[in-house]
Amino acid sequence: MTVQNETAQTGVVLTDSAAAKAKALLDQEGRNDMALRIEVQPGGCAGLRYQLFFDDRTLDGDVVTEFSGVKLAVDRMSVPYMQGATIDFVDSIEKQGFTIDNPNATGSCACGDSFN
Repeated sequence: MTVQNETAQTGVVLTDSAAAKAKALLDQEGRNDMALRIEVQPGGCAGLRYQLFFDDRTLDGDVVTEFSGVKLAVDRMSVPYMQGATIDFVDSIEKQGFTIDNPNATGSCACGDSFN
């Protein structure tokens, strides 16, 4: 596993607010051995769905980039689907949570849970 600092090694950008929220969640649990992992998996009504979670595993072929002290891991099968994507954290009156803006997604389902 190679870790690049603040680069687009993974092809994904983790915004400052997303990195800060991920770091706060990890600090709250007292964990500094985990990475934020994004995966693209088959599923949902549009064909593909994102999985975003903390992971203490290192998978063969992982591409890892560090943003403000948070490691973002993308497995080698998901990298092509994630090139140019941005992960943000939104905290507003209407919505709170991590969001993914992916220029590779040509469409999504009505519920917004999956893409193609």
